[in-house]
Amino acid sequence: MRLHRLSITAFGPFGATQEVDFDALSSAGLFLLHGPTGAGKTSVLDAVCFALYGAVPGARQSPGASLRSDHAPADLPTEVQLELTVGGRRLEVTRSPAQPRPKKRGDGFTLEKAQSRLRGHDPERGWQALSKSHQEIGEELTRLIGMSRDQFCQVVLLPQGDFARFLRSDAEARGKLLGRLFDTRRFAAVEERLAELRRGGEARVTAADERILALAQRIAQAAGPAGAEATPIAARPGEPGLAEAVLEWAAVARSTARERLDIAHRVLTGAEGRQRTARHALDTERELARLQERYEETVRRAAALEERRPEHDRCQEELERARKADRVAPALELREEAELAHRRADAALDRARAQLPSDLADAGPDQLAELERRFRQELGGLESARRAEARSAGIDGERERLERESRADDATVRDADAWLAGWDAVHAGLRERIATAQEAATRAERLAGLLAPARRRLEAARRRDALADELLAAGETLAEARERALDAHESWLGLRERRLRDIAAELAAGLVDGTPCTVCGSAEHPAPATEGDGHVDRATEETALTAHRRAEETRARAEQALGLVRERHATAHAEARDAAADGSSAAAVADGEAQGAPGPSVDELRDTVDRLAAEHAAEHLLAAGTHAAREALDAAEREHADRLELRQEAERRAAARTSRREALDREQTALHDELAAVRGASGSVAAHADRLTRRVELLAEAAEAVRAERDAARRRKEADDRLSDAAFRAGFDTPEAAAATLLDAAAQRDLQHRIDAWQAEAAAVADRRAERDAREAAEQPAARPSAAQGAFETAEWLLREASSALAAADQRCGELTRLSRQAADEVRMLGPVRQEYERVARLAGLAAGTSADNERKMRLEAYVLAARLEQVAAAATARLQRMSSGRYTLVHSDARTGGRRAGLGLHVVDAWTGSERDTATLSGGETFFASLALALGLADVVTEEAGGVRLDTLFIDEGFGSLDDQTLDEVLDVLDSLRERDRSVGIVSHVADLRRRIPVRLEVVKERQGSSVRHRL
Repeated sequence: MRLHRLSITAFGPFGATQEVDFDALSSAGLFLLHGPTGAGKTSVLDAVCFALYGAVPGARQSPGASLRSDHAPADLPTEVQLELTVGGRRLEVTRSPAQPRPKKRGDGFTLEKAQSRLRGHDPERGWQALSKSHQEIGEELTRLIGMSRDQFCQVVLLPQGDFARFLRSDAEARGKLLGRLFDTRRFAAVEERLAELRRGGEARVTAADERILALAQRIAQAAGPAGAEATPIAARPGEPGLAEAVLEWAAVARSTARERLDIAHRVLTGAEGRQRTARHALDTERELARLQERYEETVRRAAALEERRPEHDRCQEELERARKADRVAPALELREEAELAHRRADAALDRARAQLPSDLADAGPDQLAELERRFRQELGGLESARRAEARSAGIDGERERLERESRADDATVRDADAWLAGWDAVHAGLRERIATAQEAATRAERLAGLLAPARRRLEAARRRDALADELLAAGETLAEARERALDAHESWLGLRERRLRDIAAELAAGLVDGTPCTVCGSAEHPAPATEGDGHVDRATEETALTAHRRAEETRARAEQALGLVRERHATAHAEARDAAADGSSAAAVADGEAQGAPGPSVDELRDTVDRLAAEHAAEHLLAAGTHAAREALDAAEREHADRLELRQEAERRAAARTSRREALDREQTALHDELAAVRGASGSVAAHADRLTRRVELLAEAAEAVRAERDAARRRKEADDRLSDAAFRAGFDTPEAAAATLLDAAAQRDLQHRIDAWQAEAAAVADRRAERDAREAAEQPAARPSAAQGAFETAEWLLREASSALAAADQRCGELTRLSRQAADEVRMLGPVRQEYERVARLAGLAAGTSADNERKMRLEAYVLAARLEQVAAAATARLQRMSSGRYTLVHSDARTGGRRAGLGLHVVDAWTGSERDTATLSGGETFFASLALALGLADVVTEEAGGVRLDTLFIDEGFGSLDDQTLDEVLDVLDSLRERDRSVGIVSHVADLRRRIPVRLEVVKERQGSSVRHRL
């Protein structure tokens, strides 16, 4: 990696843009970066680190710190641009941190996001943009440099203070620094993975043991008393022997449970025999008690029957008398009906006589009938007068109807005259409305012809803008594809070149003794060529060639895709610039294209489309009213004709009404004279007829009431005679005696039921007295079913207990067998798990340094770092011996100090005394050149670790002020020897003597308006 040019703007102490020409500074191989304290020497190195990694070295990247210069004006953005060559490619990287900038509108500031840009230089096409992505740029530069930021800051920007502390620090601090540089996280990950596997295995073993113990507890619960007799398990989860102890304990519990099951079978057999005997005795006692109770009940029922015999005789006599009285019941009902009818007729007669005049209160039916006949004759003579009165009322109604029609026709004529007065204006307005709608239809058609092309232009502009983004993405994809194709091509050429260098070894691999060589023809092969380091075979070359061809195909597809997108974008751009779509002239569009004016924007075209659409909608709305206007004109013309016709008809009806009104007046006068003679004192003929009708009705009702009362009295007398005759024939002295003995059907049924119940009870008692077994049971001693019941319940309880015990014992045996089988399965599955856990636990302990097999108690990561430290010490010794005139040598020590672990010790061997001592005992100057040698050695090892990336530019920061002249000369000689590999070394120092010794300098000047740089070549 070689730096060419650095541009710093508004960064750190630099308020303006400063340029650093590393090509000029590196021409001498060794240059000095000097300036007063605080001028910004280290900030130049920070800018290099920021350009490459987007961040400054970790020690100066404090949280909340800003990289922007306080001296810079507000409108000058902070930016760092670095031009370098790395991996055979010349690149230019530009970075800007997140920073505030003045708002474009209004006052104040707004935060602008960080930006990154990467360009690559092509000898034929010049600088080409590669990427603007922070992540892509960071990954690409890290891949090309081959080092992380921490490694770069330790290898390229050598901080002497850090290495001086490294020399004096303990093993833990050295391990942290070496871990960052050599990225031993994979070994720490291995340790953690092994520890995790150990914990997982231990958890699985413990979980399996806990499952086995849980099964043991369930076995103990299932075993019941048998489990208490066995020896308890003393082993805990995770301890060896737990599984065997559980299996042995389960076998003892199963054996005890089987013995208890045999005992339960024998107990159940005895309980069943005792229960059967007690059941037979209980049934016998219950039957004896039932028969004795039945006999006693029969005796009680016979006594009760004799007590109820007098009542039975009385009911039988009362029922016979009631049945005799039933023969008199029809005559009694007839007498009651006749009496009721007579009372009703008498009441009706009283009501009818009360409505008659006083002179007719005692009149007979014949007199009342004569008066009724006379009034009916007079009522028949009023029929002609009624018709005349109805006709007079009809004439009045007809005259009122004629008046209403006259008023309606007058209103119709007035309304028609008022409407016809404005007919000319309405007619002209409707014709004008039709003409306006027709003109709007014409304008709407013209606007519709403009709107469709405008919408096509708007859609084309939207496609144009969308395709612009696709065009940019396709360009970036093509650049990436070209870069990958170039890398694949370079890789293939490099591998092919390496294979051609070692082609002799590849040919020698096919030589066979006695067979001529295909190159020289010799059959003897005394010294065939051998493969050197990094030999490339044919398969590797073909793989690289295949990758190169695939990359070329990808690049070709990317170019084709870019061409398609460009063509679509050009088409959309041309469609969006079509001037005929919005009605503008072709000359205007041609003029715009000649001047290279950009096409209209989407917003402009959207405004045009919206304006045309609004105008078209308005005109279309007006044009839509043409049909309605025509219909309105037709309706108005029809209404004009209708109103003229209505006015003429109203005038004709008025003349006809006048003639009709005169004829009705003459007829009404004649009717009034006729009715005045008939009505008399009544208000009308109808009122006079109503009065006569009421009199006729009253007289007819009174005559009918007199006749009905006389008929009812006659029927009552006949009913009394029939009742007396029927009572005598039934054997009763008087009708009243028969009525007192009479019972209804319900009472008779009740008496019959009581008689039948007594007779049924007598028959049942007689049947029971004839039962022999009940009489024999009554002669025996009293039964004791309660004692037999108690004995049976005791036997039943003992049987249930024995059955429950047998079921529990059987279930216990089955459950113990099932659980024992589960425990055996768990033990079998635990075997491989425990073996795997023991193997992983041994490996984890060995990697963690806690195993007895690890004698030095070194962790795996520390062991790897110790090997790296040993390489660094060897590389540093080569330069330290030159700086110390052969006196000092750095050696790695894996000895333990105190109680700490071994592996990262660093000692210095003094050739003058032959003693080995700690690096912390070196003096200040000795510490400086020892740390410098260590830094250079570390740079060599890290560079080799990163894949052998060539570092053509190095920086060494401070520490030279602690050296005397001789040591300083020796150190400078060592640094000057670095130029032999075409390297350039920049020394960062403010020591004045170095200005005389190093002529090529970059001076950093501290000023009030910000620092600046000056080249001294």
